[in-house]
Amino acid sequence: MSISLTEKAAKRAKRYLDSRGKGVGLKFGVKTTGCSGMAYILEFVDEVSPEDQVFESHGIKILVDPKSLIYIDGTELDFVKEGVNEGFQFNNPNVKDSCGCGESFTV
Repeated sequence: MSISLTEKAAKRAKRYLDSRGKGVGLKFGVKTTGCSGMAYILEFVDEVSPEDQVFESHGIKILVDPKSLIYIDGTELDFVKEGVNEGFQFNNPNVKDSCGCGESFTV
């Protein structure tokens, strides 16, 4: 099982962590919502929970709860800029379908 970051995503995550002045890494998971069933959760965290699976990519720790891992195993997080928009993009090989707005997905 694995979760990874592209080099661009790792640089952006490091910049955010440095600007916060604290934090151990990114917490990545899913929640039930949206028209297709699931949506991604991505937040910066200050401590590792005992149940978290910990991955490291380009020097950044990625924490995932066991319930989410089955849906996002193999996902690569990228950071993209398109025009005036920028943000993390999730390249999840498990996705079977997603909603038209791109906010939720199903596996």
